[in-house]
Amino acid sequence: MKTNRPGYFDLQVNGFAGVDFNADELEADALHAACAALAAGGVDCILATIITDHVEIMERRLMRLAQLRGRDALASRLIAGIHIEGPFISEREGYRGAHPVDAIRIADVGGMARLLAAADGLARLVTLAPERDPGLRVTRMLAGQGIVVAAGHTDAGLDDLRAALDVGLTMVTHLGNGCPPMMPRHDNIIQRTLSLADRLWLCFIADGVHIPFFALRNYLHVTGYAQAIVVTDAMAAAGLGPGSYRLGRRTVEVGADLVARADAQGTLAGSTGTMARSERNLREVLGLPEAVTQALLVDNPRRAIGHGVFTEN
Repeated sequence: MKTNRPGYFDLQVNGFAGVDFNADELEADALHAACAALAAGGVDCILATIITDHVEIMERRLMRLAQLRGRDALASRLIAGIHIEGPFISEREGYRGAHPVDAIRIADVGGMARLLAAADGLARLVTLAPERDPGLRVTRMLAGQGIVVAAGHTDAGLDDLRAALDVGLTMVTHLGNGCPPMMPRHDNIIQRTLSLADRLWLCFIADGVHIPFFALRNYLHVTGYAQAIVVTDAMAAAGLGPGSYRLGRRTVEVGADLVARADAQGTLAGSTGTMARSERNLREVLGLPEAVTQALLVDNPRRAIGHGVFTEN
């Protein structure tokens, strides 16, 4: 159904249409092609996501992405900024997801400053684990610069989350993911986060894989729609079919079920989903009206990230 509403805004895109934004040698033509494919799918804006690796490697990838974006009119319009996911996350099994454990580190202002400089003013969102940010110095630093701070790949305690909220935390990255399949049944990161839902933007992946649809329905019932956001967490296989794809240093296998897995244990490594498919899932499986899907996929991401506040780079 065509409407006059703005296009989708996806806050978490690692790659698309065969292109990995975390590639060490990302090419200009490849970035343009990925942006063209995203636009053809109804996407107006994304945050291109750079994930955990050693800081010097992330710096190179951020600089390359920022440089290529600046040379391409389509990329400059479509890539509203950069989402830095890691390396200041939990190193624990399950919580770290597919992020490489050898590159995960405690948050420090110096390391964060290097990443922000490499992003050349384009960093809009940083995902970190509050319990890995001593004194919440990095959270304070980011919030002071107007950069959205999200908790993700974390097992932060309730006190950690409350303290982080008091100094600038405003979002949770892909709630229900980045956690082990077996956790304490009541006192766990999902329940802690939901208890603070009135103070947070909560992001969800609506592909039916990262969160079963019945669970997503439950989460949205608790959070309401006013501060919920749907993202894809798309990687290079998004919009394509089965095969082997890259996500940073990893080779990710996508099977006939279109699920991206990083290893034999089935660790999820991003998504093959699209925003249009997410909207179909929300409308056809969850039965949500168009006004709600517009909030989740179009309006709320813009509100949460302050899109339109930043000057173009």
